[in-house]
Parts: sequence; structure tokens; C-alpha cells
Amino acid sequence: MTTIVRETKETRVTVEIALGKGIAKVDTGLPFFDHMLSTFARYAGLDLTLHARGDLRHHLMEDVAITLGTAVQKVIPATAARYGERTIPMDDALVQACIDVAGRFYYRGPLRNKLYEHVMRSFCEHAKVTLHLRILRGKDSHHVTEAAFKALGMALRDAMVDSGVVFSTKGTVALEVK
Repeated sequence: MTTIVRETKETRVTVEIALGKGIAKVDTGLPFFDHMLSTFARYAGLDLTLHARGDLRHHLMEDVAITLGTAVQKVIPATAARYGERTIPMDDALVQACIDVAGRFYYRGPLRNKLYEHVMRSFCEHAKVTLHLRILRGKDSHHVTEAAFKALGMALRDAMVDSGVVFSTKGTVALEVK
């Protein structure tokens, strides 16, 4: 179990995370965001306990994404399979997520909701992952956003599988700062 706490003048976020069965207890005070985070954890196979409070919705969601990304980065196995790709249908929505967990940040979206777009970018930056997210179809913002969180979760689950070997011609995919 990894625990990360982020506290600023604006927010307090606590994340406990482990590779597991996808059991989530999430409380941010924002019901739809709680639903997206719980969905992500379930599909990623992460046991997640997350509690957050903040002054503004934007500050809260951004700091949750930063803290969750940092926590996810800590639980990625050194010998992870590295790559994952999933395309998820949800009613009118069809969303594809392609991820590389090798420690290099890049994000390409966009999601139509600017705040959820910011959440994805902040998560990827702090998880140190590359994510290409493509909205292939969909008009309902709820369905598109939820399909994106599901696709990200399932792609991440595939990428985090411990393969037993470092999947890189460089011999390592980790960066250790001392």
C-alpha cells in the first residue's frame, strides 16, 4: 500500500493505493468526480482510498489528479508490461486510450470538458505516463467522460502487468533521483 498526502492552502488530498481488485472508497464531495475516480480504480484493478476537500472545484480536481498520478507512478512495477490500449463503448460514446508507463510524460486528448481534460493532463504528468486519448464517437458528455476513464483504467491495467522483465532496449524504464 502506498500513501500520498498533498496539502496546500487550497486543498487536502489523501490517497492510499495498491495493485489489487479495483475496490475504491472515494470522497471528494463531488459526486460525478467520485464516480469517475471509482470507475477508473475498478477498471485499472487498483485498490484505492481517496479523501479530498478543497476551496474551489478546479483546485480540488487538479490536486486530486496530481496526488493520484503520483501514487499510481509509485505502484507501477519496474518490470511492467509497459504498454496498454483499450477502446471502450458506452452508449453513444466510443473512446480509445493508448498508454506507455515507462516514465515519460506526454498527453494528447482532448476531452470535451476542459476541467476533465485538465485532470487527465495533470494525472499523466505526475504518473509520468504517455497517454493518447481519442474520442472516436459520442455526443453525451457524461458518456464520453466515463468511457475515457474506463478506457484509461483498462489500458493502465494491461500496462501494469508484471512481465518479469524490463521491456525496453535501454535496459531500464525507471528514473531514480538521489
